Amino acid sequence: MNSSADTFIRAELISFARDPGDGNTPEPGSLEHYGDGLLWLKGQHIHAVGHFAELSSSLPKGADVVDYRDKLIMPGFIDTHVHYVQLDIMASYGRQLLDWLNDYTFPEECRFANHAHAEALSNAFLDEMLRAGTTTAQVFGSSHPGSVDAFFTACQKRQLRMLVGKVLMDRNAPEALLDGASGIAESERLIEDWHGNGRLGYSVTPRFAPTSTKTQMDAAGALLRNDPSLWLQTHLAENSGELDWVAELFPGSRDYLAVYEEAGLVGPRSTFAHGIHLDNGMRKRLADRGANIAFCPSSNLFLGSGLFDREAAKQTGMAYTFASDIGAGTDLSGFGTLKAAYQVGQLGGQPLTAWQGFYGLTMGNAKALSLDSHIGQLAPTLEADFVVIDTQATSLLSRRINHCTTLGERLFALMMLADDRAIYETWAGGICQHRRGKA
Repeated sequence: MNSSADTFIRAELISFARDPGDGNTPEPGSLEHYGDGLLWLKGQHIHAVGHFAELSSSLPKGADVVDYRDKLIMPGFIDTHVHYVQLDIMASYGRQLLDWLNDYTFPEECRFANHAHAEALSNAFLDEMLRAGTTTAQVFGSSHPGSVDAFFTACQKRQLRMLVGKVLMDRNAPEALLDGASGIAESERLIEDWHGNGRLGYSVTPRFAPTSTKTQMDAAGALLRNDPSLWLQTHLAENSGELDWVAELFPGSRDYLAVYEEAGLVGPRSTFAHGIHLDNGMRKRLADRGANIAFCPSSNLFLGSGLFDREAAKQTGMAYTFASDIGAGTDLSGFGTLKAAYQVGQLGGQPLTAWQGFYGLTMGNAKALSLDSHIGQLAPTLEADFVVIDTQATSLLSRRINHCTTLGERLFALMMLADDRAIYETWAGGICQHRRGKA
């Protein structure tokens, strides 16, 4: 494909410029909706967005317009917390967090010492992710630096915007996975090779406090201080047994979050997965530092970890994002994540609106990751990452959509009934990376 070529797509367009609020209708100025819209691409970027009737006169003579008037286009979905190295242990039966790690996760991650295996899984994971409509993710590798080299290489070939990191862990795991004194040096090499290379970014990745010594976490904090453009990803307060373990390992710290604060790991580019068992003081400290919690509803339900409290996050000003947490999560699809988030919310008396769901999956996640100047919205100058959604993809979805009378109803039906079959195309970097039914 010519990297500077113009592409014109006529379709219904939906995008969010800012948080739509929690009401039954989006706050004025937050939703951008074109029932008959035109998305005009120039190479890897969006050139213009608007009503087809208003933009059509500006098109070059003889322009070839792709007619998707029976489709809906949104910005590409963003997943803020996912383990590509756990793809093959999805749907492994019957364990809570710490048993899950020992029985399934650690043995599986040992396989990534083999570079050919890491290459194969990188491409398989990206195929699945794009099929689900996800164009950007913040991804855990294994503790092997080759797992990150393989994943970054696969992402670069597809010109994807991705954040990835090598897991740091130097204790409380199988010997084959411990990185000891070499973990930080390996991370520094990966940062040098990949961070800021094309659309790639590096996330410093201590697995979680129990598997890193204080020395390793302090060194991870030094990486962030030396380069504020880096990201940080780890886990926090997922499971009650985990909290007890952290208290035993770090008796001098006031709470779990303080372990990370003392190492300098809490900042505006920090994502902490789960954050279920927090008090409001911890939530406020996260808010004050600009960090976000990755809400992983299908994983939290699958492992029986607990119910994330979105209302407490809102009241304390703590940012949260939406994530799949594969492989404990049960669905790579953003639709599946939002469906589970709605169900978790219902159990806590705080149901998720479709406006909040799709804002969060796109612009909200982009903003929390400091990527909103690049992705998350259908807007001129931003990168052309978007999904083409077929609202008639299944007979049941079609029946429900055709029964809806408002946009809000249609979006909620999508959130609850759609899956990867509704993703007709996934575009990233101005290139159609996936088309339903095509290899």
